[in-house]
Amino acid sequence: MQIVAVNKLDLSYPIIGAGNASLKNSIIAKTTGVKISGTDKVPMVNALQDINFGLESGDRLGIIGHNGAGKSTLLKVLAGIYYPTSGKIQINGKLVSTLNISLGMEQEATGRENIIIRGLLSGLTKKQILAKLEDIAEFCDLGQYLDMPLRIYSTGMATRLAFGTVTALEADVVLMDEVIGTGDAAFMAKAQARLDKFIAQAHVLVIASHSEETIRKFCNKALLLEHGKMKAIGAVDKVMDIYNGSVTA
Repeated sequence: MQIVAVNKLDLSYPIIGAGNASLKNSIIAKTTGVKISGTDKVPMVNALQDINFGLESGDRLGIIGHNGAGKSTLLKVLAGIYYPTSGKIQINGKLVSTLNISLGMEQEATGRENIIIRGLLSGLTKKQILAKLEDIAEFCDLGQYLDMPLRIYSTGMATRLAFGTVTALEADVVLMDEVIGTGDAAFMAKAQARLDKFIAQAHVLVIASHSEETIRKFCNKALLLEHGKMKAIGAVDKVMDIYNGSVTA
């Protein structure tokens, strides 16, 4: 059974307020390779074109390609942040996205309160969140700061709180744009073990990354995007060879 099914997916969006559209279209097309269409008044970016793939339980898909190829855009469509212009996406199961791990964090709320807020936004009941709270608190190791407002946290402390909370969620499908960082080098070994466990419990992982090492570590399949179109999909070695060959060329 397919957990994720993407069929004939297209995404186009207008560039609002793009004065001197003809000149800008020409510059964008030449520098990124992204196709620009539409009228002179409202140019359109054809960000994704005819994307098709299916993923079953156990699949770990790495999305690769040059800057502007559409990697993050595809993840945002899968996450429901962007709505496709045409085509169909079907996701069977609970989806957790780490595209913005600080989503819903309130600066005036305490760390403990923010754990509850993020859990509620992710569809958990308060009872389910409270059952995970001590595990998250122990992992974050913020001590008394957990009962203080988020606004007094350092960037690293806030990232640890968000990381600990999102990786405590159970998911059938996990979407990641690069590997989550913690902002604290001394914390990385502990965070890596938690991240590995978080990914392992999911049926499907979809991750976009510029790092060949990351793709090879986490993925058994790869999707190569070029100017918003699929250039190749299949085993990691095969797709990486095509990508590295195109970069060399």
